[in-house]
Amino acid sequence: MRAIVIGAGIGGLAATLGLRRAGHEVTLIEQTPRFTEFGAGIQLAPNATRELDRLGLLDAVAARAAHPGDLSFRTWSDGTEICRYALGREVEEEFGAPYLQLHRADLQQALAAAVPAELVRLGTEAVGVDQDDKSAGVTTAGGEHLDADLVVAADGIRSAARQWLFGPDEAVFSRTAAYRALLPAAGVADLDLPDTGIWLGPGRHFVHYWLRRGELLNVVAVFGTDTARESWTEQAEPEEPLRAFEGWESRVLRILQRAGSMYRWGIYTRAPLARWNTGRVTLLGDSAHAMVPFQAQGAAQAIVDAAVLVDCLTAATPSDVPEALERYVRRRLAAATRMQARSASAGDEFHLPDGPEAEARNARMAAHAAGSRFLPVATAWRADGSDGQATR
Repeated sequence: MRAIVIGAGIGGLAATLGLRRAGHEVTLIEQTPRFTEFGAGIQLAPNATRELDRLGLLDAVAARAAHPGDLSFRTWSDGTEICRYALGREVEEEFGAPYLQLHRADLQQALAAAVPAELVRLGTEAVGVDQDDKSAGVTTAGGEHLDADLVVAADGIRSAARQWLFGPDEAVFSRTAAYRALLPAAGVADLDLPDTGIWLGPGRHFVHYWLRRGELLNVVAVFGTDTARESWTEQAEPEEPLRAFEGWESRVLRILQRAGSMYRWGIYTRAPLARWNTGRVTLLGDSAHAMVPFQAQGAAQAIVDAAVLVDCLTAATPSDVPEALERYVRRRLAAATRMQARSASAGDEFHLPDGPEAEARNARMAAHAAGSRFLPVATAWRADGSDGQATR
């Protein structure tokens, strides 16, 4: 079959690679003139790394990543540990794939390097999608019409294809934003930091973990706010992060001090959809289900989308495409929608004010950790991410 994939982010690249490996003819179109990826750290749980292994990319990605040993939840004011979960060898033994932490650009570069150059049309903007009973097509800003048997729209949180298919629909501000920075490991070596740390406090939480084989510390300091621009490049005002986290445990404040200039990123999502597909066209990744990052599953869900899409199309013929896309959406929509809700709920839980509710949350977390080596979200790390329900 012939497929057109719109968007060369993580989901679009994974879909392109998977469809090509399944024997289909693929054209990947991307409006930017070169492969670019903003952002910093990204976490990949076993539901994602398992699929990277199937694509033959796990070794390349793992070589650029940090391999965390565990995750420690801590209180904001004095750093008391609430609970601890395994992320290292125990995860790989239990789920059959590792938990990795890496720079987003490293992941995209590994994916892009595996896509043959002749499949990629950079500097090509899609301005419309059309279809009939036998084919689908994409019109470009240059006036060209590209024909295929199916179109996969992986064009991100500001997806134009989503609006073409389902009407006006804007990204939704989550009422949270984050300060972001990368610090060299030598600059924080004296702080005795947890391997991976999440510090919980009133209206805020603070996350840190290692990237690039432990050479860099990724820092994300999340806070509630009424307004924030969605930007990967906006600089926070000097001292703004320190004021926002005033009174927090000394290690948190030292990290913010040493970070110097930090980026300020407004966190946006998309409202859940009742369907992602129409005929021969479907959404994938953030265009379908952009979510807040509080379960570290945004990129993983896009990679799983791509894997399930390919699985549904592997034995399909051109006439089978609409039904194959129906199967893909049946397998993925409910699970991704649950993850959207779960991520939003985690943010609410992380930001509880001091008092009985926070104490009850801490007690629940400690009780769960006492009975399980793995995070509650680990129920989604099996199979294809359908909350532990095998679908292959």
